[in-house]
Amino acid sequence: MSAEPLREAVPRWFEWAPVRGVWSRETALYRRYWTSTSFAALVEPTIWLLAFGFGFGSVVGAAYGYDYRDFVATGVVATSVLFISAFGAMFGSFIRRTFQHTYDAVLATPVDVHELVTAEASWLAAKAGLYGCAPILVGIAFGLDPSPGMLLVPFIGFVTGLAFALFGIWMSAIVPSINTFDYVISGVLAPMLLVAGTFFPIDQLPPWAAAAARLNPLYHCVELVRGSVFGRLGLDDLGHLGFLLGFGALMWGLAVWKMRARMID
Repeated sequence: MSAEPLREAVPRWFEWAPVRGVWSRETALYRRYWTSTSFAALVEPTIWLLAFGFGFGSVVGAAYGYDYRDFVATGVVATSVLFISAFGAMFGSFIRRTFQHTYDAVLATPVDVHELVTAEASWLAAKAGLYGCAPILVGIAFGLDPSPGMLLVPFIGFVTGLAFALFGIWMSAIVPSINTFDYVISGVLAPMLLVAGTFFPIDQLPPWAAAAARLNPLYHCVELVRGSVFGRLGLDDLGHLGFLLGFGALMWGLAVWKMRARMID
């Protein structure tokens, strides 16, 4: 048993004080490496825009009636959110649980597994919401017209990042070794990224593939971002938001269940 032996098997009521404690720790650590994270968050969307926006954009021209550079800039938000949340959760959680034994120390305090999972995921979601704005800023630098709807992008990034951070924590508790993440990245995350409508409309796919793509959480993130930035939000976007919230709720349950099995049971 990794955590303290006297910890109850049944989780207690959720409390926010432990979440704030974990956030304080993460904030202290973040002050040491924020420059490298911020640098990567700005450079990556710039590379995507240069490669796809100007490269493919010279051939494609427009997509859905928008300049292809604007189309890519809004789609790459999902890429940034995915990298910050899912990758950070998978590798960070695995290292802290397996090698550093950070979670053993945290759970030895008045912090329960569901509070630890929520704190870790919400911290990554906050970063995803922040750095998810970087592609929009880069897009503005390349000609994307500013709009009031852009103010919703951090919220969309947070909701999406929370769901994928919980997914990453769940995966970190499942895989037997850190090398196993290669299967998750190549077999799950990469296909999700490619068929999210980031670089081309999913309507161009075969009907069965387009139907499958609509079950991709990243697709709903991209649709919400584009609807916000281009000022075309509608009632159907409530369905996109509901899908992300449902996916996040499912991932929270799975992450807490598997982490509890790893750390307590």
